Amino acid sequence: MPVLPGAEPYRHEGGEIGVLLCHGFTGSPQSLRPWAEHLAERGLTVSLPLLPGHGTRWEDMQLTGWQDWYGEVDRELRALRRSCAQVFVAGLSMGGALALRLAAKHGDAVSGVIVVNPANKVHGLSAYALPVARHLVRTTKGIASDIAKPGSVELGYDRVPLHAAHSLRNFFRVVDGELPQVTQPLLLLHSPQDHVVPPADSARILSRVSSTDVREVLLEQSYHVATLDHDADRIFEESHEFIGRLAPSVGKEGTAAGG
Repeated sequence: MPVLPGAEPYRHEGGEIGVLLCHGFTGSPQSLRPWAEHLAERGLTVSLPLLPGHGTRWEDMQLTGWQDWYGEVDRELRALRRSCAQVFVAGLSMGGALALRLAAKHGDAVSGVIVVNPANKVHGLSAYALPVARHLVRTTKGIASDIAKPGSVELGYDRVPLHAAHSLRNFFRVVDGELPQVTQPLLLLHSPQDHVVPPADSARILSRVSSTDVREVLLEQSYHVATLDHDADRIFEESHEFIGRLAPSVGKEGTAAGG
């Protein structure tokens, strides 16, 4: 099945500092592409993979689960580690949960974590119905394009496959149990007005990680897909500054470009 135009994975070979970006559930690299390009233009090596079952049609996602999505970013992290001196992980929504699990599992191999509106659980009564409902109903309405900025659109599925949603619910439980293993510096940016992931998820994550170097930033002008919203530039600048503080070679002429 061909990848939707704009949903292609992105890779840029830059300097010795690498960043792995993880997109969200039913979304695609399109939602993080401007962020990836911003970091690439500043000399960083950037990987933004397309998660299995995403970026084509929802029927393909019905055949995948969290082990597939996590497996993809785990492989990408290992590849970046082979070519970079330091690697940072980042993500939006479910991508934030993927990034947090990478940090929990890989320890010192991850230098820092950046998450935007990270998801921690499937909310609402529907979450409790998923184990049964997924055998009766194939999909529910989509969650893409929760964006305040007029004319900005997220490329995502208009339906959510319930088998995949059930797997997502299980994944969040796994990650929640592993959050105390996250010790790396953490930059968490979240929108007070988010119609997909409530601020309670960010609060839960902040309360459970073991990181001592933590910065929380409120994105007052944006909804869930803040990377395509009014606060996008702030996300890009804050993340580059965060990486630069922890990887001093970033921004120094020659080193960031690998020279």
